[in-house]
Amino acid sequence: MKDLNYYMGLDYKIEIIPDNEEGGYALRCPELPGCVTCAENIQEGIKMLEDAKKCWFTACLEDGIEIPEPKNTEEYSGQFKLRMPKSLHRELAERSKKEGISMNQYCVYLLSHNI
Repeated sequence: MKDLNYYMGLDYKIEIIPDNEEGGYALRCPELPGCVTCAENIQEGIKMLEDAKKCWFTACLEDGIEIPEPKNTEEYSGQFKLRMPKSLHRELAERSKKEGISMNQYCVYLLSHNI
């Protein structure tokens, strides 16, 4: 049976969101809905998030709620095929050539800046 120590030992993704209005940071584990904390600095936030995870896991275990495990990035190859109109293909090829990079690199750049 999976217990608190098991879940605390898993490597969950942590998102750190700066609070531009009041200062400090919000930290959360996106795979654990509602598991969030706030702190004045990142180091303090990491410690507080560990405590928040412990409380979150404990409540789920006590109530019999299923706890999601971290998503494994190893199951993604980093590749996918994409069909597009010829006109878009031409536009991407021309823009990537102008930038002096491959179309693949250019598309990764565009995707990463729009996610």
